[in-house]
Amino acid sequence: MKVLVTGGAGYIGSVTARALLARGHDVEVLDDFSTGHREALPPGIRLHEGSLLDAGFVDRALAAPCDAVLHFAAFSLVAESVARPLPYYRNNVGGSVNLLDAAARAGIRRFVFSSTAAVYGEPDEMPITEHAPTRPVNPYGHTKLAIEWALADTAAAAGFPAVALRYFNACGATADLGEDHDPETHLIPRLLRSVLDPGLGFAVYGDDYPTPDGTCIRDYIHVTDLAEAHALALEADVRPGLSVYNLGSETGASVREILKAAEAVTGCAFDPRIEPRRPGDPARLVAGNARARRELGWRPRSSDLPTILADAWNWHRAHPRGYQG
Repeated sequence: MKVLVTGGAGYIGSVTARALLARGHDVEVLDDFSTGHREALPPGIRLHEGSLLDAGFVDRALAAPCDAVLHFAAFSLVAESVARPLPYYRNNVGGSVNLLDAAARAGIRRFVFSSTAAVYGEPDEMPITEHAPTRPVNPYGHTKLAIEWALADTAAAAGFPAVALRYFNACGATADLGEDHDPETHLIPRLLRSVLDPGLGFAVYGDDYPTPDGTCIRDYIHVTDLAEAHALALEADVRPGLSVYNLGSETGASVREILKAAEAVTGCAFDPRIEPRRPGDPARLVAGNARARRELGWRPRSSDLPTILADAWNWHRAHPRGYQG
């Protein structure tokens, strides 16, 4: 298939683009490089450089025949979304509306959306199933849910299959692709960077959550497992309209458990400072994966903590300044 990957220079998008190329798909990337990296692009790939907020640019990117869109491009910092919600609505929702409009008019046959378990907010039961109520507790989650609604309505009206993949903590790395955000807010890269540069320090945000050790519990999914899930969703025989799948390990780990696993991988002991909770952070999010296993044939193959941390550690040691060196 010929596939347009939005946000294909970003963390998950770049790993997925390479996975699709390895599976024989014809891949193009759309990115504005507000958070992505040119160094993460596959060599020689066709690039559409620009913003989804430019409707004319999006139309031009989809002007040539294209079979499918994989949509990763978004602002994704929870705390920032709480402090500055309007840029999140403008970029995430507004850009996605432009993309859906262009995709429908271009006759796109399939659309896969990178969503999030944040749409569930504080769920009543664990692990979270796709039937759980969607009650986001932060603007980032609100924007992702709004895009899902727009995608469901557009897919129903245009008659094409669409998939929303809801996952939470992407992590890990490949040999040459890893996490490099500015600012870096994700737990594992912050932790590993503090080993390479002790001057950075390391903070745990909240140790008074209603969890066994007082720290947040999250479902950590290796980025290569997420890339495979997007490829399977692209290739699966799904019905027209929107299909939703959770991607998770069904176990989850607390911040303190991550620290313990990281000590085993790096050989370093951690003594983090404790900071107040970040706004909008739920105590526990663990996504069930029964539907994705059953209908997509997906299995999380690399999402055990030792593999996640070893792969991430190897990448950060090889790239102590991210993609800059």
